[in-house]
Amino acid sequence: MQSQFAVFEKYLPPKASRYCFDLWVKHGFTLKVVKGRSTKLGDFRFNKGKKPIITVNQDLNPYAFTVTYLHEVAHLQAFEKYGRRIAPHGTEWKNTFKEVLFPMVEAGAFPDELGLKLRRHLANPKAASCSDPALMMALSKYDVHKSGILLAELVIGEEFLLESRHFKKEGKKRTRSICLEMKTGRKYLISEVARVERVN
Repeated sequence: MQSQFAVFEKYLPPKASRYCFDLWVKHGFTLKVVKGRSTKLGDFRFNKGKKPIITVNQDLNPYAFTVTYLHEVAHLQAFEKYGRRIAPHGTEWKNTFKEVLFPMVEAGAFPDELGLKLRRHLANPKAASCSDPALMMALSKYDVHKSGILLAELVIGEEFLLESRHFKKEGKKRTRSICLEMKTGRKYLISEVARVERVN
């Protein structure tokens, strides 16, 4: 059990590690800390007859890791309480997310500025932090050793590089940007939290 707690100590701020560990013990899910993905920060999967699985990207800063982890735990708790018929980010999930995140805000697990942004976010939680530009920018301030900027920071019409491919941002659809690949003329939906290099 101590080795599992060490995982929480590694990725979470000191005031959040015990709380988040206790949620893991309580619900008995499998936690996988995975390689960073440009399409999502974390996810929750229910497999009938098996333990639920929560994944969180390993390249997140401690505060973004905490918010993402609790976002996914809220999915699990809402699923356990209400079943699979609820909307993924409907009222039941929003209320559950508030219940699991608020104690960490109150306990001072986040820096003051970020805590204020989270309080505002909790007034009406979005499907993902990237749907809340103010929160996303606040979280990204604590990124270390990450180059580039968030796709969300680019305005429509700006061009950027992602994995050596040249795109233009053409619009937005929920938590993703509609992007035109300049070389092929094909359009892609790319996560607003993807890190990109602006093309001048």
